[in-house]
Amino acid sequence: MSQGKFRHFTVMAVVVANMVGTGVFTSLGFQLLDIRSGFVLLALWAVGGLAAVCGAMTYAELGAAMPRSGGEYNFLSRIYHPAVGFVSGWVSASVGFAGPTALAAMTFAAYATSVFEAGDNAWLEKSLAAGLVILLTLVHASNRRNSGSLQVMFTILKVGIIVIFCVAAFIATDSPQPIDFLPVAGDGALLTSGVFAVALIYVSYAYTGWNAATYLSSELENPQRTLPWILMGGTLIVTVLYVALNFTFLNTTPMDSMAGQLEIGFIAAEAAFGDLGGRFTGLVLAMLLVSTVSAMTMAGPRVIQVIGEDFPVLKALAKKNKDGIPATAIYIQSAIALLFIFSSTFESVLVFSGFTLALSSFTTVLGIFVLRWRQPDLPRPYRTFLYPLPPLIYLALTGWTLAFVIISRPVEGLFGLGIIALGLVFYFLSSMKR
Repeated sequence: MSQGKFRHFTVMAVVVANMVGTGVFTSLGFQLLDIRSGFVLLALWAVGGLAAVCGAMTYAELGAAMPRSGGEYNFLSRIYHPAVGFVSGWVSASVGFAGPTALAAMTFAAYATSVFEAGDNAWLEKSLAAGLVILLTLVHASNRRNSGSLQVMFTILKVGIIVIFCVAAFIATDSPQPIDFLPVAGDGALLTSGVFAVALIYVSYAYTGWNAATYLSSELENPQRTLPWILMGGTLIVTVLYVALNFTFLNTTPMDSMAGQLEIGFIAAEAAFGDLGGRFTGLVLAMLLVSTVSAMTMAGPRVIQVIGEDFPVLKALAKKNKDGIPATAIYIQSAIALLFIFSSTFESVLVFSGFTLALSSFTTVLGIFVLRWRQPDLPRPYRTFLYPLPPLIYLALTGWTLAFVIISRPVEGLFGLGIIALGLVFYFLSSMKR
């Protein structure tokens, strides 16, 4: 491995681990409140995967043409204006990574306490969640070797356990649920309904993280060549895992027992393997969330670091330790995550952070058209396959979900727009001191 660089396998592990986390183990319960068609539910996850793959194909061109860490912050600053990039980085730094990090840690704690029958002990759950964040912060702020090895190990473990869980549950289920996974009358209308669009919001959150590799571009060996395959390969792996997991949940477990519930994995494991087997599997699924917290602790602070590099007034954010790790940024993001863990308003923060992150990626994908128009001669080691179809598909699907967030959850949508406006104010104040 080149000195100070991550291998492509490590970065693909970050993509997979960033995506496979809280969303896929909790979303189905909300979807079942309005949708009871097996075909439509699996189509939901396939459509979400299609959007993520199309987004990854678009980001691959942008990342290969502009290989610098920072993700949307780097892209939007160069495509539109530094103010647009700053706002994207502001959103990622303030809620985009810290919020989901906290949620994954809290879900880990909820699964763990359920398995050990610790009862409804909110303080114990918060303490377990905070302990996990603190432990992983110390590991990732130490050196790159510890950071990369830990991430690869947990991601291989995560993918392997999910595959084993799906196969074992399928074999152990003597009487599959009476659910039809082929289209039936009425499914077509449901696929184009507002109910489907709202459910796609939950799925979009579950797929959040497909762009994680672009946050580590500067620390990747030969990013122009490897970044496109990392983005698309990682996203395709996760799409297959998500469809397989939700097929397993629906095939093994009565819909009524999962509707409105959060701990879908634990419920499905009990249905497939009985009480003891379910508790063991629930504990294993809880451990999977460790790699999600790990991946976000690894990728997110790189945004804070790049902002510090570009704005002298914020240069303390870019401080690195002797191994080149942005330790200060890691500590800051984890501190915000801990604040969310111990905050009673955490769940509402996640709703609007999902909206603001989707808006940021929507603006970034739109930027491929702007960049091709403004800089047609810019070297592009990779060009989006089947362009302009992938970015158009992503924009259509994401725009559809954003519109329904505004319609169905106007308070959270407007609050997200308020965070963006606050970021603009902070940008101009920072610029005045440059």
